[in-house]
Amino acid sequence: MRRRIVRVLLILLCLPPVLAAVTGWLAAPAYLEPIRRELTPDLIREADVSFALTHADRERFDVRAPDGVWLRGWKVTPPHPDGSWVLLFHGVADNRVGVSGQAELLLGAGYSVVMMDARAHGASEGPIATYGWLERNDTRAAIDGLFHDAEQHCLSTQYHGAGNPCPRPRHIFALGESMGAGIALESAASDPRIEAVVAEASFANLREAAYDYAGLRKYPWLGKTLLSPFAWTLLYRGEKLTGIPLAEVSPVKAVASRAFPVLLICDEKDVALPCRHSRMIYDAARGPKQLWVVPNAYHTAALGFYPDEFKRRVLGFFGNYRNAAHVAPAD
Repeated sequence: MRRRIVRVLLILLCLPPVLAAVTGWLAAPAYLEPIRRELTPDLIREADVSFALTHADRERFDVRAPDGVWLRGWKVTPPHPDGSWVLLFHGVADNRVGVSGQAELLLGAGYSVVMMDARAHGASEGPIATYGWLERNDTRAAIDGLFHDAEQHCLSTQYHGAGNPCPRPRHIFALGESMGAGIALESAASDPRIEAVVAEASFANLREAAYDYAGLRKYPWLGKTLLSPFAWTLLYRGEKLTGIPLAEVSPVKAVASRAFPVLLICDEKDVALPCRHSRMIYDAARGPKQLWVVPNAYHTAALGFYPDEFKRRVLGFFGNYRNAAHVAPAD
């Protein structure tokens, strides 16, 4: 009887980790190939209505990434741009329209914005999402494209003939949410042309995010203990499928590698990427840093819950650096 009880207890103890490991192995492809949210005509019209509120002009902006992938997006400029640009990064399984609310706020304050579909999202090409590893190179290509377009515009207008200096981008900032927040932080670490970053609900690193999913988004301690094999096999198979060191996909390491200003926003009731992630990033950041814990808000809901406070904090943060005497260097 004792042996039978011991066998049953061992089975009950070993079964959850084994099932977690199998689930992580099976989930890896879906983790790398998120569902695409199509950029439909209705979504484009919805975005244009938002842009019309600030009398902004939308222009197609397509960029070829270093690996040949075409990235599709928009450049949107206010009536009187001053050379301050904000790169906007949407969340996983979303597209550029997902950050239209942030774009409207920034355009109203005179910022120009770049809204791109991340690789493997929306209308952009690419077989997989890598949560920042390849996307940071995509960001560099987008910034290069921004400078190239400015130069071409000057060559084709009065600036060239009149001998006036070309109005190149003066400031480049970044704002992202969820996956996009992590990409924004990793991009800023690798490209010094990005002066400051606002990141809402970023993941600390892929392993830490996998623990939350293993814990069913409610019990991270369970994801780090009994069900931790989910994270191990998810990342292990992901690395085998991509050849990418997914353990190095880490906003925590990014903010520790370059001292750039960050405003981190975490939503108090976020169960997808709890405030633990933002606090880890905050602790590791070497540059000027701020952390806003948004009361009672859910994942990436700060703008919806507290629009006035969001506007005050974000515009105040970017304004500190927008008003500085600085010209973004060309690569």
